[in-house]
Amino acid sequence: MNSRDIRNKESIQDIHKRYKYYANIPERGLVINGKPALTGIDPARVGEIVLLTVRDPLCAYRTDPAEYISSLLDDPEMTGKSGMFTTYSGWYKGAHVSVVSGGSGSPEMELALYDFMEYTEASTYIRVGGSGGIGDTVRPGDIVISSGVVRDEGMTRAYIDAGYPAVSSYEVVLAMVEAAELLDLPYHVGVTLSVDSDLVGCGRPGVGGYLQPWNIEKAGIYDRAGVLNGDRESAAVVTLSALFGKRGGSVCSVADNIVTGEQFQAGAGHDQGIRLALEGSAILCDMDRQKRAAGKRHWYRGASA
Repeated sequence: MNSRDIRNKESIQDIHKRYKYYANIPERGLVINGKPALTGIDPARVGEIVLLTVRDPLCAYRTDPAEYISSLLDDPEMTGKSGMFTTYSGWYKGAHVSVVSGGSGSPEMELALYDFMEYTEASTYIRVGGSGGIGDTVRPGDIVISSGVVRDEGMTRAYIDAGYPAVSSYEVVLAMVEAAELLDLPYHVGVTLSVDSDLVGCGRPGVGGYLQPWNIEKAGIYDRAGVLNGDRESAAVVTLSALFGKRGGSVCSVADNIVTGEQFQAGAGHDQGIRLALEGSAILCDMDRQKRAAGKRHWYRGASA
C-alpha cells in the first residue's frame, strides 16, 4: 500500500471533507527545494528497505550512524540531508538499503517515517539501535528481535487507540532470526517496551534520585509479563508500518539490564546488531524474489518451489 492508496480510500476522503481546515494544510507535508522538508531525501534514490537509527552516544558510534552503516554497503551515496536527519543508500548482497539517522524518541521517528512513507516506494522499515534489558535471560551484548511492541508512549496514540497491536511483520522476524543463526549471534525474540521517558518512565531515577511509586513498579511489571527490552523508537516504527501497509520490525542490542543488575556497557553488541540487520535485509530481499517468482503475496517455506 502506498500513500495514494490511503488517500483514495472513501473513508479517508470523508474525513477530509469534514475537516474545516484541511484546505489550509499542504496535503503532502512541507517541501523545500522540491524535496520533503524534514529529511531532504531524494525519493527516487531511496532503497526498498529503510533502517532507522538514532544518534545515540550509548551505542558508541564512531561517527554518524547513517554514515557508519553506509560504509558497510556497496556503492553508498548520501541521498538526504537536513538539520534533523541524514540518509545514505547503497546495496548489501543484492538488497537496496537506505539508512537514516536522527534524534531519539517516537516523535522524531514520526517525522522521518512520514517523509519516507509519503514520498518513496520503500516497503520495509526496521528500527536498528540500542536498548536496555528487562527480561531475566537478556544480557548486555545480546540482541532482541522484536515480535511486537508495548506502546507505552504518546505519539502512536495520536494515530490509533492503545488497543491497536504493534506487531512486527512476520517476514521481518523470520529474516532476522535466520540472519542471527547464520552469523551465530546471541539473540532473543519477543516483546519490546517503548516509552517516552527514558528515566523515571523506565524505573530509573530522575534528577536528585526523583521517583514516584508508579515508577518503581514498571520494571517488575514488564519483567513478569515477559517483556525483553526497552527503547524509545520501536513503537513508532512498528505501529506506523502496520497502519500504512508496510513491513515493520526492530533489532536492538542490549547494553544493560535493570532487573538482573548487569551494568551498562556502551555499545555492547551493537556492531553485531547492525550486521544482523543488514544480513536480514539481504534475506528479506531474497524472500521477496521468491514471492515474485511464485506469484505469491506472502512468503512461506517452499514459496519458490
